[in-house]
This record gives sequence, structure tokens and C-alpha cells, in this order.
Amino acid sequence: MIHTIGDLAATPDETLRRMLGRAAGSHLHRLSLNLDPRPVKHLPRAKSVGSQSAFGRKVASPELVESVTRSLADRIGRRLRAKNAAGRTITVRVRSGNMSSLTRSRTYPHPIAATEAIVRIARSLVADALTDGPSEISLIGISVSNLSLGAALQLELPLGDDSVIRPGSERGRRAWDLDRSVDAVRERFGNRSVRPASLLDESGVPDEFRELAERR
Repeated sequence: MIHTIGDLAATPDETLRRMLGRAAGSHLHRLSLNLDPRPVKHLPRAKSVGSQSAFGRKVASPELVESVTRSLADRIGRRLRAKNAAGRTITVRVRSGNMSSLTRSRTYPHPIAATEAIVRIARSLVADALTDGPSEISLIGISVSNLSLGAALQLELPLGDDSVIRPGSERGRRAWDLDRSVDAVRERFGNRSVRPASLLDESGVPDEFRELAERR
């Protein structure tokens, strides 16, 4: 009986060919001996993490902007933290009712991955895009780029700017700790086990399908 890689390596090549076929048997036997001629392929590093939501033509109310940006930031923040990544540039894209697009972006000196920080920055950028702009919109997209992998939370001295957008501030640290706790709960009990109150009535495509479609 073959139970381990050692058992597989000790099994004659011809025996494996009879059991699995000539090609598969020989290939599996070579792999068990750590013989693999295939070149190692390095997957390209993701340059950004983003998500978007199309909702039909609607009035660009503060309630709509808040709900959509929070939902998108929640997805993006989870994906960033799952990759142990953070980004310095936040970009939003707003599509008007007549299908024209407006884009705004902002770059920070420190990498950002906290959901609440992404919400606040994206909300401000959307508001800027809508200044003297369309009264009706049909899509909002958010992306985080200029990524750093293995980004660590660097604590900062309290210099008066206790903003959640500064990851090392007191509020930034609390937002990070909260996100990590929520991530752990979702990892164990599912993505919908903990959600912002404003998103409790959100319906549509399940997160798993949406994330599969957005995977790069």
C-alpha cells in the first residue's frame, strides 16, 4: 500500500505505470524523487486591489455614497489584509448617469489597509468628483495601489493628528485592531457573520462570487 511520499518513491516506476498509465505513473514517480523539469513560474505581484459596484442610475445622495463606499472599502480592506499588504494611493472612479467617468486619487506617505481609513478617503474623493458634477450616478469604484507587502503597523508619537487615516496614530491603531478581530471572526464563521449596521440589508451577488469575478 502507498500512504506516503516515501512509499511512492520506493514503488517501482513500472508498477506505477501499470496502475496510473504510462505518462501519469512516470510523472508521479519522478515527482516523488524530487525530479521536476518544469520551470518555476513567478506569479506577477498584484499592482492594486480594487472593487466596484454598479447600481443603475440613481441620485448621488450622501446615503448612497456612504453605503456604496463602505461596502467597497470593507471588501478591499479584507483583501489587503489577507495579502498582508497596504497601499499608499487611493483612487475612486464615478460613472455618471450619461456613462461618462470621473476619476480622483490621493497618495499618502504611509501605507493604508484599515477599512475605516479607506472609507473616509474614498468618501472624500467621491465628494470631490461630484462637485459641480452629475446629480445622478450609476457606478462607484475604489482601488488601492502603490502596494507594500508585509506592511507593518508603525506606531507614531501623538503629535496632535489623531486621525484614523494615520495608521500609527491611536485611532489608526484601534481601527487596525478592530479590523483584524473582525477578519478572524469572518474567517471562522463566514463573511456575513459580522457586518457594518449600514450594510445589513445589502443584497445582490454573494461575496464569494463577487470576489471570484474580481480576482486578478
